[in-house]
Amino acid sequence: MALTLYVDTARWRAHHKHVQEQFPGLVPVCKGNGYGFGHERLAEEVTRLGADILAVGTTYEAARIKDWFSGDLLVLTPYRRGEEPVPLPDRVIRSVSSVDGVYGLVGARVVIEVMSSMKRHGVTEQDLPQLHAAIENVRLEGFAIHLPLDRTDGSDAVEEVIGWMDRLRAARLPLHTMFVSHLKTEELARLQQQFPQTRFRARIGTRLWLGDHEATEYRGAVLDVTRVSKGDRFGYRQQKAPSDGFLVVVAGGTSHGVGLEAPKALHGVMPRAKGVARAGLATVNRNLSPFVWAGKQRWFAEPPHMQVSILFIPADAPEPKVGDELVAHLRHTTTQFDRLVDR
Repeated sequence: MALTLYVDTARWRAHHKHVQEQFPGLVPVCKGNGYGFGHERLAEEVTRLGADILAVGTTYEAARIKDWFSGDLLVLTPYRRGEEPVPLPDRVIRSVSSVDGVYGLVGARVVIEVMSSMKRHGVTEQDLPQLHAAIENVRLEGFAIHLPLDRTDGSDAVEEVIGWMDRLRAARLPLHTMFVSHLKTEELARLQQQFPQTRFRARIGTRLWLGDHEATEYRGAVLDVTRVSKGDRFGYRQQKAPSDGFLVVVAGGTSHGVGLEAPKALHGVMPRAKGVARAGLATVNRNLSPFVWAGKQRWFAEPPHMQVSILFIPADAPEPKVGDELVAHLRHTTTQFDRLVDR
C-alpha cells in the first residue's frame, strides 16, 4: 500500500518532444527533487531526448547525477569563494554571478549570469569593464539571464534581454551563447532574429516536466477504514467526530510532503478571500486534505502523520474500501512518492 505517482508515459514523452521542438537548443533543468520524478528518472528522459546538456541546481546534485547523464552539466547556483569543494568532472559548467567568482574559477568552464529585474544575483553593468581581464583565465561558455515569471509593470521580457545584449556588445564581450529562462516561444524567436550570430538556449524545467497536467496523477492507497458516530473520540489528540462517518487511513503523510505547501503569491480579490477563509478554518482544526473521494476533496480528520493521513468521510458518502486508491492533488516539487508506475 503506497502513495503512487502514475505516469501516462507516452503522453508525458510526447509533451517533452513538443517543448523541445518549440525551443531549439533546449537545456532541460533537473533540480530539487527532480520535479517529483527524481534525478535518475529525469536523467534517463534527458538522454532519450538527445540533449547535450542538463542543468542542475547545486554542485551536490551534479555529483549525484553525473553517473546517470553523460553530457555536460550546468550548475545553476552561482559559485562563491569558500564554498565546500565537491569533486566534479570537467564536463561540469559553473554559473558565476560576480567578477570575483570568475577570478576564483581559473581554468573552469563558466556561464556568467547578469543581473535581471529579478534582482536575485548577477553581474551589473558597472562590472562589465572588469570582466575582460577576468574571462581570460576561464573557458567562457556564454552569458545567462534569469527573468521573472510575471511582469505586473507591463514591461517586455525581450526588451530586457536586448538591453543586456547591447550592454555586453558595447563592452566587447563575446556573445556566442546566451542562456535564458522564462521566455515564450515567440519571444525567443524575436531574439534569435535580431541577434543571428548568438545562440539562445532556453533553460526549462517546470514547463518541460510538468506542463501537461493530465499526464501524471498521484494516488494514495486506503489502508484502513473505521466507522465512527458523532462525538466519538479518535486520533492522537482525541478529537470528537463531527458527525457519523468513516475515518479513512490513506498512504501519504508528512514524509511524502502531504500537508506541506509552498507559499503562493495571490492576485485578485477572490484568491485572497479564499486564502483568508482557509486560514480561518485552520484555526478551528478544519484543514482540507489533497485527497479526493467520491468527487470531493476531503477534510483531514487530524494533521497528517509521518507516512499516512487520516481523513473524515461523512456517512452520506460511499464507504471507501481497503485497497481503494484516492486521487491526491499534490505539488510535484514538494512530494516524495513511494513508487512510480508507468502506464
